[in-house]
Amino acid sequence: MTPRILFIEDEPAIREMVELALTRAGYEVTTAHDARGARSRLSERFPDLILLDWMLPDSSGLDLARQLRRDTQTRSIPIIMLTARDAESDMVLGLESGADDYMTKPFSPRELVARIKALLRRSNPRRADEIFEHHGLRLDTASQRLTANGHEIRLGPTEYRLIRFFMTHPERVYSRAQLLDHVWGRTAYVEERTVDVHIRRLRKALEPTGHAAFIETVRGSGYRFHPHP
Repeated sequence: MTPRILFIEDEPAIREMVELALTRAGYEVTTAHDARGARSRLSERFPDLILLDWMLPDSSGLDLARQLRRDTQTRSIPIIMLTARDAESDMVLGLESGADDYMTKPFSPRELVARIKALLRRSNPRRADEIFEHHGLRLDTASQRLTANGHEIRLGPTEYRLIRFFMTHPERVYSRAQLLDHVWGRTAYVEERTVDVHIRRLRKALEPTGHAAFIETVRGSGYRFHPHP
């Protein structure tokens, strides 16, 4: 799956430069020019990493970073803080607010891409191995095989994409609309109830090995992958 980057920056020239560099590097980039826009993007889709400018027109990037760290659904998303401030005290303040890394402007797009790659490897080392495992349920994305306690589970293509998304994003609640966006894509015109049909099929495939309960229905919100013994 292509890593998704949310870039929050109010300067159009910097936003365009970084978006172009990241797109060329193979990332899927979404942008916002202020904190309000960032929250709107997050309500639509969670990124794999956030690039956050310190100074935003409606809020401080520090405040937004703290809010993201307090929210259970966003606290694990890696954050790189971008700023023109280069004093050591500013760097410490940025990291203490919740940022995982800190870059001062002006910066090299190549260095930024390298920092992003390194942070993504640290935050999710299993991604490089393409193996995801939760209590006997094992997904090998290279061979596209799902096994449960050593036994292969055969899935249709949509059910496979669903379980892959769930297993790579455990414990977060996703609405039907968000699952359509993540699994089917924004260009697909599919009714939300279609999600329920494929969830039922996926649970049925997981029932014989006792893993169907990993996919929980969260009343009024959507679905969550909650692996447990």
